[in-house]
This record gives sequence, C-alpha cells and structure tokens, in this order.
Amino acid sequence: MPNTTMAEQISQKPGFIAALDQSGGSTPKALAQYGISEDSYSSEDEMFKLMHEMRVRIMTAPAFKNHKIIAAILFEKTMDGLVENKPTPTYLWEGCGIVPFLKIDKGLEAEKDGVQLMKPIPGLDTLLERAKKLGIYGTKERSVIRLANQPSIAAIAQQQYEIAAQVAAHDLVPILEPEVLVKSPEKAKAEVILRDELTKGLEALPGNYPIMLKLTIPEEANLYADLAKHPRVQRVVALSGGYSLDEACKRLKANHAMIASFSRALMDDLRISQSDQEFDAILAKAVDKIYDASVNKS
Repeated sequence: MPNTTMAEQISQKPGFIAALDQSGGSTPKALAQYGISEDSYSSEDEMFKLMHEMRVRIMTAPAFKNHKIIAAILFEKTMDGLVENKPTPTYLWEGCGIVPFLKIDKGLEAEKDGVQLMKPIPGLDTLLERAKKLGIYGTKERSVIRLANQPSIAAIAQQQYEIAAQVAAHDLVPILEPEVLVKSPEKAKAEVILRDELTKGLEALPGNYPIMLKLTIPEEANLYADLAKHPRVQRVVALSGGYSLDEACKRLKANHAMIASFSRALMDDLRISQSDQEFDAILAKAVDKIYDASVNKS
C-alpha cells in the first residue's frame, strides 16, 4: 500500500504541487529562461547537472519549505541526485514534508488525428521498483490533445489508464496527465470529450487502487468537479500549460475542485543571476500566489 501519511497529505492538506520535472527537449528552454544559454554546456550530462543545480536551489530555498507545497514531481535524474547530501526524495519528505512523485513518460509520439500518445516506456517496471525503494509516492505520465477527436481522445485515456495499472501494481499512485493544449482551436470541446472518457475509464477501473488526474485548467469552470469527487481519485491538479502565473492563478481560482501543479508558472521569473535574497523573494511571491489560487476560490 502507498504510504498512508503521504496519502493523507495528498488527499486532504491545503496547498499545491510543484512540478520540477522538465526533461529532454524542454530542458534547454528551461535553462535559457533561467539565464543559462546552450553554449554554457557541451554535453547532455553537463546540461542536466546545471538543471539539477537549479532545482536544488529551488528546493533548498526557504520559500519551498513553508508547508504551502504538499508535493513535488521530479525528473528521473533529479530523483537519483542528492540535495544536501541526501537522496532527493528523502530530502523532500524528511526535510521538507513534501511528497515526492516521479515523471516516468519518455516523451510523445508524433501527432496523429489530433493527439500525441506516449512513446513506449522501456524498463518501466525496473524504474518503478527503484523509485519505490527511494521513497517515491507516485508517478506522472503525460500525453497531449490538440483537437476534439473523440476516438483519439478515447485512445489517450485508455493508454493513460493502462500505464496507471502498471504503476499501481508497484504500490505507487499514478497521476494521469492527458494535457489539452491551451492553444487548441477546439479546447472547450476537447475537454468535454476528455472528461467523459476519463469518467468511463474510472467506472471501469479494476481493483481498488487510487489515482490522480493532472489536467489543463478548463474553459468551463468546474468541468472536472465530478471527477474530483470520485472515490478512486485522490486529487485533481491543474497544469499551467503555458499560461502566465497571473492568468493561470486567475483561471484556477474559478475551479473549486482543482489545486495547482505548476512548472513554468512557478519558475518563470527565477534567474541564475539573482542573489539568494532576490531569488527567494521572487520564489516566495510565486508560491504565495499559487497557494492562494489553490485554496481560496472565487
């Protein structure tokens, strides 16, 4: 069974989830936003070392440990790294009271019929066993929806639930992340279809393991409220999806059943050139704003 103390925090505690899981092709862009250009590193190992240093700076900042962040999603190399000479999951849970999750998908297939399915995840069972031993509570796996194509969205939901079952078999809690692109020309229609397909999948879900859902903030406020009430769903969390921090928080406040799981909106204003005092003040402002949007609804 998943850790019961962690489960209680994820299900009930006010706060939000920090997504520190940029990987692969998104890493250079995230580093550039932070102020580290591509000519600052000459290999993938150097790139991920710089990314880990950025994440350590975030995780060790006072604002990250003020109990407003209930969980964090990690990239595999971040999970395997150290923070203050401790394995990252240990540092987060024992040092900060933050529940650690792991991003497990390996990127996306080419778009077909308006969606991008996940690529195969080789060695997933081995990775899940290793994550469990390191103290990881759950996983996150992302696919993408651009158009309101019902059969394609049904395929996205089916793949997400299949991976979820594999994750749950290792006593980990899966976060399903079928992201509807914020720039989709059919966003509202796609979200209604997705809600219906996720509901069908929940009703047919075998066993008794819990899941979580990470979804784009919908055009129709509270569209996912019934999903959040489902007894198999520990929490429905929102991705920022490219919205600015202010826009993402404004939209989130209108959705009473969702809390944030932001990445870019949390870190967009952080720079390597900032002093520690400046860095923490900017991070603290973002943390406070996201926390407020997650717990105080309009």
